[in-house]
Amino acid sequence: MYWVVEIPSGALIASPDGRTTTLHMRDVPIVDQPQWPSYDTPTYPARLTFTLAFTKSDEPLAYESAERQFRFTGFKASAQLEAAVEVPSIGFAWRSDPLGTSQAAFAAIGEEINGRYYQRG
Repeated sequence: MYWVVEIPSGALIASPDGRTTTLHMRDVPIVDQPQWPSYDTPTYPARLTFTLAFTKSDEPLAYESAERQFRFTGFKASAQLEAAVEVPSIGFAWRSDPLGTSQAAFAAIGEEINGRYYQRG
């Protein structure tokens, strides 16, 4: 099961120099299934609020696979995330550490081509 969530106007912000992109989403409807991956367990409506920030470095990055029809070109980046989840029906709420204390082991920002492959040249 997949859901597509519209990004509201003003939620995606790029810095004037184009190095940082931030996505801030409020009250995104999600489903909590506390006993996952067990099958046939109860699910509960929940809400997710998060801020995700990518900052581009100057180090180029490229992945190419003709066999998988995939190409990514861009730059290494840093990424930070702050999130909060609420499951009102069971009285559960959780909040991550602040955005400024978050670190990702790997992040990239760039362009992807998936499903078709173009030879260089």
